[in-house]
Amino acid sequence: MTQRTVIHDTFSIARTYPATLSRVFGAFASQEAKDIWGDTGDLDSHEAAQTEFDFRIGGRERFGFKYQGTSYRYDALYYDIVPGQRIIYSYEMYAGDTRISVSVATIELAEAGDGSALTWTEQGAYLDGIDGAGAPQLRSEGIAEMLDGLEKYVATTQPMT
Repeated sequence: MTQRTVIHDTFSIARTYPATLSRVFGAFASQEAKDIWGDTGDLDSHEAAQTEFDFRIGGRERFGFKYQGTSYRYDALYYDIVPGQRIIYSYEMYAGDTRISVSVATIELAEAGDGSALTWTEQGAYLDGIDGAGAPQLRSEGIAEMLDGLEKYVATTQPMT
């Protein structure tokens, strides 16, 4: 019998952006925007045939990519969306056909002076050591890198209409 394991982890990242709440929220609500700021440049290729973006309660976001020769899939389901305030969704990550993690992400937004404060809290279950013991730290670092991209996006691009 194969021993199955799970690593549980929760992390939270807080950022302040030089943009309105509607601008920051809009960057999550648009596939075109997310394709720009969410691309960390670390990927070998995107697998466009697996792409879906349906930003609404009950909607899904799916995409595939290759990283260091391995095919990965991201499959998310939106549970709660409050424009300008909150997004809650769960997502699964797969390496090939093997599920490697299941996470719940909560993104909270609030006014912060002339800008917006964002808090990203994520609770993850990392399965069977497939991603290694450092998986929680790698996930936190990956989200932080994406949020760096969000900062550049809202500071330098024009709002999409």
